[in-house]
Amino acid sequence: MTASRRGLVAAVLLAGLGLSSLAQADALADISSRKQIAIAIPTDFPPYGFVGTDLKPQGLDVDMAQLIAARLGAKVELVPVTSANRIPYLQTRKVDLVISTLGKNPEREKVIDFTAAYSPFFQAVFAAKGVTIRGAADLAGKTVGVTRGAIEDIELSRIAPADSEIRRFEDNNATVSAFVSGQVEAIATGASVAGNLMARNPQLGTEFKFVLKDSPNFIGVAKGEDALRGRVNEIIAEARSSGELDRLARRWLGRPAGNLPQ
Repeated sequence: MTASRRGLVAAVLLAGLGLSSLAQADALADISSRKQIAIAIPTDFPPYGFVGTDLKPQGLDVDMAQLIAARLGAKVELVPVTSANRIPYLQTRKVDLVISTLGKNPEREKVIDFTAAYSPFFQAVFAAKGVTIRGAADLAGKTVGVTRGAIEDIELSRIAPADSEIRRFEDNNATVSAFVSGQVEAIATGASVAGNLMARNPQLGTEFKFVLKDSPNFIGVAKGEDALRGRVNEIIAEARSSGELDRLARRWLGRPAGNLPQ
């Protein structure tokens, strides 16, 4: 192969690589062009994402996906995912965004990017509306159910008054059953477990009382999609300013979104 031919082949290969990189890093333009966005959501994790009685996905993450699609002027394709496949779906471009109770940590930041936080994810104390509990001190003299060894067990044990009674159960189902049957006055659990409890037992009038530990959710974006991540951050900031994030959190979690990391 002559030097000139080798140069031509190299130029073609470089151009191809450049076009490939551009295609991979221009998801926002692609979404704007096709007027459609694929967003990964959970369907087995209430109140963030689950299948309603009408067999359609609903929940906080689903509402957030629809809000972002609307702001982008795109039709949303909701793609059900699990905890195991949500990041691979993003990496292989099966979805444009992941809105699925995704926490941010250093290991995940090596393979995907994150927007600002859009909703809280927390462990908290819940009880009936008629039970006055505003903080740990109000647990004095009360019985609280918790799953043995869970994060909420550790946090509750650290702050509970000496005269409160913490009753530990072996799994979330047993803890929830104890609360529903009246064996305990309050329950310390995660937002998802509490959301499911409240949806299935509306007659109990259960409500959020106070946070034990907060760990907010972020939206996952593929590496290199800076334009898309920037636009989604703008949408999140607008929703924060307008009170939309607080409205969604109140609807699904019983508390405002609060001061989320940006």
